[in-house]
Amino acid sequence: MSASSLVAETIWKEIESTPTVNDDHLWSLHFLFGKNFEGATRIVDLRGVSKISAHPSGRFIFQVTGESQRKDQYLCFAENFCACYSFFYDVVNRGEQLCCKHQLAARLAASLGSYVEVKVSDEELAALLSKI
Repeated sequence: MSASSLVAETIWKEIESTPTVNDDHLWSLHFLFGKNFEGATRIVDLRGVSKISAHPSGRFIFQVTGESQRKDQYLCFAENFCACYSFFYDVVNRGEQLCCKHQLAARLAASLGSYVEVKVSDEELAALLSKI
């Protein structure tokens, strides 16, 4: 794990423990993630993150609404995957970013408890995941 990832993880743990975000958290996260963090905060402010939880397993995935006019929705695991183009291009292929804005939005919303809760069956979640 990179030093930047370790710093970010420490900040996320601090936010989760309170669950509030202070100016130091915002500044640090913006320093680490730049424009992706700005986009993530806009998405969270617009309530664009849903946590899809399956019953009875308790497994979950986040669905994040993009910022484009089409309002595309991306499935993502906050810490390691997003179905968006930017994740594959900027994070995986080029290695220029630690994560995409959708992952950041999911992580921020999860840390603050600021997401829409959607309950589904395990079968419905499996069907959703099979589309990735």
